[in-house]
Amino acid sequence: MATTSAIKNNAKSNAVPGSGWIIAWGLLLIIAGVLALLMPAIAALATALYFGWLLIFGGVFEIAYAIKTRARRGFGWKLFSGLLTLALGIAILVMPVVGVASLALLVGGFLLLGGVARSILAFQLKPLPRWGWVLVDGLLSIVLAILILLGWPESSLAFIGLLTGFWLIFTGIWRVALGNELRA
Repeated sequence: MATTSAIKNNAKSNAVPGSGWIIAWGLLLIIAGVLALLMPAIAALATALYFGWLLIFGGVFEIAYAIKTRARRGFGWKLFSGLLTLALGIAILVMPVVGVASLALLVGGFLLLGGVARSILAFQLKPLPRWGWVLVDGLLSIVLAILILLGWPESSLAFIGLLTGFWLIFTGIWRVALGNELRA
């Protein structure tokens, strides 16, 4: 019969190294998410600037790849794509509020198209149990899309800021849960 200390030692030996860092990262994400919910305009601008920098780096790498592979077919299109990505990133950095409004419109469009697709899917699944959940998801997505589009561009800062905040909180929660599971 195993002793209590032997069971604890065995449990500790099954723990994944670094799980404490996963928990710490999750807690920081939750804190950042709460701050984003308290200051949605700042969070929206930070999100747009982050996205702008990602596009700039992506554009630079696309241009470098196009130049490196210039002897292959499609050089002009690769270069054009990289320049367009770079220009979009710079535009978002120069005009972040316009970038936030564009992101809100893009999310609204995705919600609308995804909601329509899921609503159609729900009716195709209709004889199956719980097909209604797919329909509810689709209809809620459509309603959210309409609300975004009706409030656009005035509500863009609040929408993107709140979306960022909720995303950070939920990402932090699953990281804390994963870290705790890996420690067990």
